[in-house]
Amino acid sequence: MKKLLKGFSGLLVLAMVILGGASLVITYPNEYKLIRQFGEIVRVVEEPGVSFKIPFIQTSSSIPKALQIYDIPKSDVITKDKKSMIADAFVLWKISDPILFTRHLNGQVAQAQSRISASVFSSMKSVISNMDQAEIIENRDGKLALDISSNIGSSLDGYGIEVLAVETKSLDMPDDNKQSVYDRMISERNNIAASYTAQGNSSAQKIKNDTTKEVSVMKSEAKAEAEKIKAEGEAQYMQILSNAYNDASKADFYNFVRSLDAAKAALNNGNNTLILDKSSPIAQIFYGY
Repeated sequence: MKKLLKGFSGLLVLAMVILGGASLVITYPNEYKLIRQFGEIVRVVEEPGVSFKIPFIQTSSSIPKALQIYDIPKSDVITKDKKSMIADAFVLWKISDPILFTRHLNGQVAQAQSRISASVFSSMKSVISNMDQAEIIENRDGKLALDISSNIGSSLDGYGIEVLAVETKSLDMPDDNKQSVYDRMISERNNIAASYTAQGNSSAQKIKNDTTKEVSVMKSEAKAEAEKIKAEGEAQYMQILSNAYNDASKADFYNFVRSLDAAKAALNNGNNTLILDKSSPIAQIFYGY
């Protein structure tokens, strides 16, 4: 009898351990736990830790909660100016609604990646088809990826998926036409440089013409001012002479000085001989007439 009770107690403990294990739900930080009852999701455990479920009636399964990265296959896209380019991108995404994710995608990451690939490619194709090739190359520093992400919008919300970012690893031309594109871009840049040079030369010539005009006006005004001062000086000179000749005492002195100046002017280039007529004003000075 004791052996029977001991065996029964052991079975009871074992059953309790089995029931306890079947009722425990352990949730890790990087996952969601889905609690199902007869195939239907009745509860989602989002917080890490230990919780409970009804043993044998309810079951649990896990789907990832952590941030996911998906490397999208390379694809050909056509630009607005009908140029072919090869796009290579990756997506950062996460499961935002575990119930929708499980209901529409059976909780399969592979199916989610397929939906994401189609949505991102459609968005990328739409954005790039509205941009010229040169514009795409200039915006590879972040604006292009932002436009692609914005264009996806909420198209994946119905699948319980949230796209956090779309980044382009590379966006390049096919090898067979890469050199011709580079040559055309160099030619375009050279044309732009030539245009800037022409504009600079035109501006420089305008500045030079304006400066020459200003200098000419300033010279003309200065010359006119000089002529005015000269005329005023000559007028004063003539006034002084007139006053001098009107005064008999001063007239003789001025005649004397002017005669000496005339004699001095005649004695130049080593000429020390001065030939004068008796009637000359200079001769009259020396003869004392």
